[in-house]
Amino acid sequence: MGFLQKLFGSHSDHELKRIYPIADKIEALEPQMQALSDEELRAKTDEFKTRYQAGEDLDSMLPEAFAVVREAAWRVLGMKPFRVQLIG
Repeated sequence: MGFLQKLFGSHSDHELKRIYPIADKIEALEPQMQALSDEELRAKTDEFKTRYQAGEDLDSMLPEAFAVVREAAWRVLGMKPFRVQLIG
């Protein structure tokens, strides 16, 4: 590892620093998603469409959308994506 890479970090380091807060937000939404009924969880898709059509940025909805998918995976498959899988 070169001096500059040690000093400034690699491209991967920078990407992880950008992505970790998103994964934190997804995980923080878990209790909120668990509290939803199956119907309320399904209705989130239409809510996302409405919010997008109203001009909300997709990036701002990303943590909540991933949290919904994560909860749906748990309910349907009995499996939940781990943090490293959320990161990519």
